[in-house]
Amino acid sequence: MEAGLKVKDVVIGEGIPKICVPLVGETREQLVEEAIQLLEHDIDVVEWRVDFLNQADDLDTVKQVLQDIRRVLRDTPLLFTFRTIKEGGERAISDAYYVQLNQAMIKTGLIDLIDIELFKEEQDVKDLIQLAKSHHVFTIVSNHDFEKTPSKDEMVTRLRRAQSLGADLPKLAVMPTSKSDVLTLLDATLTMKEQYANRPIITMSMAGTGAISRLAGEIFGSALTFGTVKKASAPGQVPIADLRKVLNILHENS
Repeated sequence: MEAGLKVKDVVIGEGIPKICVPLVGETREQLVEEAIQLLEHDIDVVEWRVDFLNQADDLDTVKQVLQDIRRVLRDTPLLFTFRTIKEGGERAISDAYYVQLNQAMIKTGLIDLIDIELFKEEQDVKDLIQLAKSHHVFTIVSNHDFEKTPSKDEMVTRLRRAQSLGADLPKLAVMPTSKSDVLTLLDATLTMKEQYANRPIITMSMAGTGAISRLAGEIFGSALTFGTVKKASAPGQVPIADLRKVLNILHENS
């Protein structure tokens, strides 16, 4: 039985899918300005995509910027994500620094959730999840395929693996090469939710072709969706005002 995940005052996995909006500034000044602008919108979770930061390779700078963002966002749930090049991110870093960076941010006490990539070294993933749990930080264990949509069985397998490793929120994002790929993703989501999931999951089909998957989470089983206020962090993200409107319509008629 899937149970909701309460992050501050937001319950992910109950009712309308929650909306997460990315911060993608390259400098401290840009990020603080973005964060201030987000306060004007109806947002459930904010994701800081740290790989966009031009000094992401400096731990002290990342910590300082995180402090500034937290000061602005106050009680808004904050997700810390460094997306690697292999999974569609903005810059390449060593595996050692990836672990070091995530460890350091977990220990700050300033974040509520952290994204850990599923296909990093398994022991590193397990250790980061354990560290996060010990610091009361929720984990998203994610996989992103920017080239294709795997088979339904493979997508379900990846979500189940993330769950078995201890992810609080297994996440999968894939690229469609046809409309039928979007249906395959939705089918995999529904199967995972109905047959295997004992916690909320996050799935999406990317680009314009896959936009329906970002809107129909409540129907098929994805508990959180990503929208934009300014710049998107992945192809196919929908402006937040439009996203909220459609989510509400589907909720009211489901």
